[in-house]
Amino acid sequence: MTSTKIIIAVPRGRIIESCKNILNKTSFSPDSSLFDDNCRKLTFTSSDPNIDFIKVRAFDVCTFVAFGAAQIGIAGDDVVQEFDYSEVYAPLNLKIGHCRLSVAAPRALIEKEDPSTWSNIRIATKYPNLTKKFYANKGVQVEAIKLNGSMELAPSLSMCRRIVDLVSTGKTLEENGLKEVEKILDVQSKLIINRSAYKTKTKMVESVIESIKKVIT
Repeated sequence: MTSTKIIIAVPRGRIIESCKNILNKTSFSPDSSLFDDNCRKLTFTSSDPNIDFIKVRAFDVCTFVAFGAAQIGIAGDDVVQEFDYSEVYAPLNLKIGHCRLSVAAPRALIEKEDPSTWSNIRIATKYPNLTKKFYANKGVQVEAIKLNGSMELAPSLSMCRRIVDLVSTGKTLEENGLKEVEKILDVQSKLIINRSAYKTKTKMVESVIESIKKVIT
């Protein structure tokens, strides 16, 4: 990959199929191996010689774009707002990846507690910044335990009283004795752009935005 190219960061995981449906209809459709779960490659070509793709963890897309390793990326509102990089902006809602970032608690605890009396709380989450901001608006200080997975275990093992995580159907919460109690944020996936790249490669970046816009509208 050369610096004259545009690099687009695509997230692994739950929205990869939705990304495929959009990207395959653009003028720069990626090599099909980008969407192969068994492929261990991380860089991919496209039908446009000036555009390449990289596949990274969903939580890392923003960071790759913010630091200029990729000029464009696909990231959820949760990631965009958690990192809040000044170098990243999100001009286009892709209308995919719908879910929500929510607070959940053990069912047994909900009936016994009065959150209005809290001054501080310990919460397990992958989103310490969004969590602290949400509770600061309620006048509650958060001690955030950073976990990247198996969040639902934390309350049952007395690590915390609440978790903050992405919720789609709520089935995982239910199976682990938890209940969604508050929504922090509605989440969708956005096309994100590196501001510096937009200034230096305006024409190329705008052509990518327009091509994707045509597909989703």
